[in-house]
Amino acid sequence: MLEKLNGETQLFPIIGKPIIHVKAPQRLTSGIEARGYNGICIPLEVGDEDLEDVMRGLSHSGNVSGVLVTMPHKFNAFEYCGTSSRTAKLLKGVSVMRRNGDGSWHGEMLDGLAFVKAQVDAGAQPNGARALLVGAGAAGSAIAIALLEAGVRELIIHDFNEARVDQLMAILAGIGVGRVSVGSADPTGCDMVCNATPMGMSAGDPSPVAVELLSSSMFVGDVVAGHGVTALLQAALAVGCSTADGVQMVEAQQEMMLDFLLGG
Repeated sequence: MLEKLNGETQLFPIIGKPIIHVKAPQRLTSGIEARGYNGICIPLEVGDEDLEDVMRGLSHSGNVSGVLVTMPHKFNAFEYCGTSSRTAKLLKGVSVMRRNGDGSWHGEMLDGLAFVKAQVDAGAQPNGARALLVGAGAAGSAIAIALLEAGVRELIIHDFNEARVDQLMAILAGIGVGRVSVGSADPTGCDMVCNATPMGMSAGDPSPVAVELLSSSMFVGDVVAGHGVTALLQAALAVGCSTADGVQMVEAQQEMMLDFLLGG
């Protein structure tokens, strides 16, 4: 790709902090090239205190056609969008942004759709399932909406941060009536167990769920990518669970991102 860079190359930065672990730049640049488009995805380490300045600069850069958003900016980046999808509006958060015709930004949240697709591709059956979701942050909130839209019968949400849980419950009030409740990290009786927290990125992290209560009938999914098989998935595999990891989610999300960024 580097030999094809020129003055017409469009830039698709991915912003976040820390940025060292992201795999998207290489994957998306290859995907952009495969679609015959002159563009490149580049990583930018941007802290909370610098987001406003960076977004102002990106908005004034004529060859920045899209922005990918990762931790910790998914909620704050929504404020820079002139238009957004239904899911992004519900969450007031985005994972990807593209230019509108007037130069403003259109935001979308793809985390939930990509997570559910990765689970289904690996054999999960969310329709009619009882699901435990651990983590009510930006990704977890998007996953909650996607699980409900995929037809889960019952969704149990757990997060140590009660304020985040309350906020998510308020968001889901209009679309998950009678199907959503707040619970513990006990997976007993669940068909699907979903980790939407960073737990598993570092050695010694506590388990997001009570792994001793996992059983072989459960499907276990994890958003953590780039850190090998997490302790949660190791425990799940040990008792015979089917699983999907964060890499599978990233792969599912790549085509969605390309469709969004290049499809217009």
